[in-house]
Amino acid sequence: MAHTEPSPIEDASTGDVAADSYHNWRRDVEIMKELGLDFYRFSIAWTRILPTGFPDKINHLGVNYYSNLIDEMLKNNIRPVITMYHWDLPFRLQKLGGWMNPHIVTWFVDYAKVLFDKYGDRVKQWITINEPKQICYEGYGSDAKAPMLNLLGSRVSVCQDVLLAHAKAYHLFDEQYRKKHNGSIGISISCTWYEPSSDTMDDKQAAIDARQFDWGQYAHPIFSVSGDFPPEVKRNVAFKSAEQGFVRSRLPELTGKEVGLIRGSSDFFGLNTYTTKLAYRDPSLEGMYAVPSYMDDMGAVFVKDPTWPQASRLVLVNDLICIKTSIFFSFAYHFLLQSVPEGFLKLLLDIKKQYDNPPVIVTENAGGLLDDDRILYYRNYLGMLIEATDRGCNIQGYSAWSLIDNFDEKFGLYEVDFSSSERTRTPRKSAFVYKEIIRSRTLDLDYEPEKYVNEMSVKDSQEVNKYDSDEDKS
Repeated sequence: MAHTEPSPIEDASTGDVAADSYHNWRRDVEIMKELGLDFYRFSIAWTRILPTGFPDKINHLGVNYYSNLIDEMLKNNIRPVITMYHWDLPFRLQKLGGWMNPHIVTWFVDYAKVLFDKYGDRVKQWITINEPKQICYEGYGSDAKAPMLNLLGSRVSVCQDVLLAHAKAYHLFDEQYRKKHNGSIGISISCTWYEPSSDTMDDKQAAIDARQFDWGQYAHPIFSVSGDFPPEVKRNVAFKSAEQGFVRSRLPELTGKEVGLIRGSSDFFGLNTYTTKLAYRDPSLEGMYAVPSYMDDMGAVFVKDPTWPQASRLVLVNDLICIKTSIFFSFAYHFLLQSVPEGFLKLLLDIKKQYDNPPVIVTENAGGLLDDDRILYYRNYLGMLIEATDRGCNIQGYSAWSLIDNFDEKFGLYEVDFSSSERTRTPRKSAFVYKEIIRSRTLDLDYEPEKYVNEMSVKDSQEVNKYDSDEDKS
């Protein structure tokens, strides 16, 4: 995607090298050890293992890279947590239809089997798929992420394939590898908490609908007692489909066998969460969408609460709408992430209530590109994590996003110098705060690291906190 013309990347750069963990994996494990991490979650690139997308050809250089990384982590008592799919579909499979081709369920299971066979003896925790919504809606139903197809209502059919691929990989592990390797397997779902903007019934329902469309349509089939898609999603899509002239709902109907296959297919709820939004119902928008649309199906409108602190990260939300005419307008909202720790607490309590308190591992949590914002965010959100645990939530792990800067976003506890061929890693102040939290197993809100550049062994560390510079603030 980054190589298409014109480039969808603002500065026309590519991810060909990115942070270059392929050559810097030893340094990355040193960083994990410096921080005192208990575990490290990383993703495997499908094409690095299977260049064609199929197991007819295995790239042993790629296999060895991950094997070396895993062994080095274990040598330092750091548990590897592997995500099998993090949006990077082999291009050959995309040319065959990608996640819109139902055969991808088999392709994914074949890929999963290769990973279990290669690494299952050492890896005890697996995540099948990272953020199904971002695959289904942002990749196929809009142009926010690869493959940027923007096929209007197609996200609902993609959702079925993603859920089935996850479930069948889970059952493969459960039947053939669990007893042998004594491991666990789950899925990571991105969840935003939606708070009603008023106490009216309409706005309360808008917030519920927003939650169910945002993450319920992926979590409910797996974690609820009944399984299947949430009633709100089924109701809204069926109503809008009829309104748009479809003979049946655009949401695929899961068979009883499929419902049973998906239900319960996760040992833990992998939770990726960043922010909270206000939701409300706007009757004036009824009938304004002449074509299938995620936002129209949801029937909710989002606004920011100006009293909530802003975190320095832009979020792009795309949608296609038609306003009373046959002319399409593509527009984008740029939301600055807002730090709303109370929303995080409500989200955790809601997961406990809706899904009978499943084990939860927070697999992504971050807010802010500026380091002081990042520190405040982590402290506030970890405080709410403690509160949720005290209130009975079954939280079994927490991982910050992210260890190092990645190609498109500079969230890292360690800054990566992308202008250097060495991709030098330098700890930010937040790295030292996070290290102290791990070391002390306490949340000291007053802790201030002093002379923190000298407190860790860092190659060529000359500058820390470059995000405080005017250039990076801009």
